[in-house]
Formats: sequence, C-alpha cells, structure tokens
Amino acid sequence: MRIAITGCEGFVGKKLTGRVREKGHEVLKIDFAYGFDVTDFESLKNIGDFDVLIHLAAKTFVPDSFRKPRTFYQTNVTGTLNVLELCRRYNARIIYTSTYVYGIPKYLPIDEKHPLEALNPYTQSKIMGEELCRAYHRDFGLNVVILRPFNIYGPGQNESFLIPTILRQAKSGKIILKDPRPRRDLVYIDDNIDAYIKMIEYNDKGFDIFNVGSGKNYSVQEIVDMLISLFPNKIHVEYRGATRKAEIPETLADINKITLGLGWTPRTGLKEGLKAILEKFHK
Repeated sequence: MRIAITGCEGFVGKKLTGRVREKGHEVLKIDFAYGFDVTDFESLKNIGDFDVLIHLAAKTFVPDSFRKPRTFYQTNVTGTLNVLELCRRYNARIIYTSTYVYGIPKYLPIDEKHPLEALNPYTQSKIMGEELCRAYHRDFGLNVVILRPFNIYGPGQNESFLIPTILRQAKSGKIILKDPRPRRDLVYIDDNIDAYIKMIEYNDKGFDIFNVGSGKNYSVQEIVDMLISLFPNKIHVEYRGATRKAEIPETLADINKITLGLGWTPRTGLKEGLKAILEKFHK
C-alpha cells in the first residue's frame, strides 16, 4: 500500500516511517521538511493518490497552547480538515492521532466511552479534529480510525516534556519540579508505533476509536525515583509544590478494546523504557 504520513519528521513520525517501510509499504512523506504545510491546502492538493493517511502533524505541548492558542487551532483543526479533504478526494482511509481527551476522570480505568472534557486549547483542538473526522465519516462515508494515545515517551522526545526535562536536570545533579503527585499512564514509543502498524492492517470499514496506553500509571515522584536509581551519581530532588493550570490528578487507560480487537499489547515496562532512553542519552 501507499501510506501517507503527515508530520513524518517528528518524534513519532520518524520511527513510524521506518517501520511502515519495513512492512513493505511505500511512504508518502508530508512534512514541512518536504515543502508541505497541512494548513495550506494548495501545497497538498496535487500530492497524488494513497491508500491510508496517518495524521501526526500537530502542535502538542500543552503550556504552549495557552500562549499561542490561534497557532494550535490553525495547525490542529485546519490541518485536520485539509487532510480529511485529501482522503475524501482519493477515497483513502485516515488514522487520526488524537490525545488524552477525557479531562478529570469520572472513573478509572478510562475507556473510550468516557465523556470528553477539554481543559486546555490543545485538547480542545484535538476534540475538534475528532469531530471533523466523525463528520467526514457521516457525510462522505470516509473510513476513520482515531487513536487516543496517553503519555508517549522514548528516545528523541522534545526536551519540553516531563521525562526529557528530568533527564536534562539529572545530568546537572539537581532536579527541580513542581508537583510530585500527578499520576500518568505512559506508553513507550515502540509500543505506540506497533499500534499504528496494527491500524494499517485493520480492515474494518467505518468509524472507530482506540485508547493507546500501558494500563498502568506512575506518579511524577515514582518516575523521578525510578530514573535517578539508574544514575550512578547522587542527585538532589526538589519539588516546589506548584500546580499547573487545569492539572489532571490521574490518568489510567483501559486498553481492553485495542487488546481484544486487534491483539495489541504494550511490551515495554517503564523501567525498561527509561533504560533505553538513558542508553541513547549517554551516547
């Protein structure tokens, strides 16, 4: 098959591109690096046909979404509209990358039927993208799969995110963070890529949604403790006690649907994943 991947030069995109090729598919790269802007339909409309589009291109760092909301909405909403229109033109399937969209949990673990709640512009933009996907399925019969990954981590992640931040500070011998209490369900990058590969091979027609997580969660303090246990030198840790705006106290994915329906299960435990990051970090 010919697989189009937007944001193919990003954290997930680079690894996914390699894995898709390993599976024998042709990759159509859609990224700024190749002269394509998902917010500009003119740059996309003559791209040629494809069978499946995996939509990764997005602004993703939550604190930035409060500083630059217009940029987030333009990239994440207009970009999604444009790639949906491409898929409509070429009668192609779309795999849309959403995010954790459940707000403060009403129950745990969180399944795909949990009510949606946006607590920041980033999440709002992703929910709007999901609604566009639903509309294109309803109005044009587009085949859509939505993935809702919880917290992805792994080597090569942007330094603004939690684990790279902890690692960068640990290197100096002192870690200063805000709140040790929030608990997160973390899914390793390779496991996340496996989920996309399963989705490419997923033959059901229609509209479907899957959580992608580990089914386990860890507090910020537990993540820090696990990381510093892997360092040979002593590291001082300080928590300032400040709470982020609209902080979610705990996330935990119910992954039964993707496990039972597609045979996907996460294979990398947190400690194993952190060791893999450290190996790359020290190189």
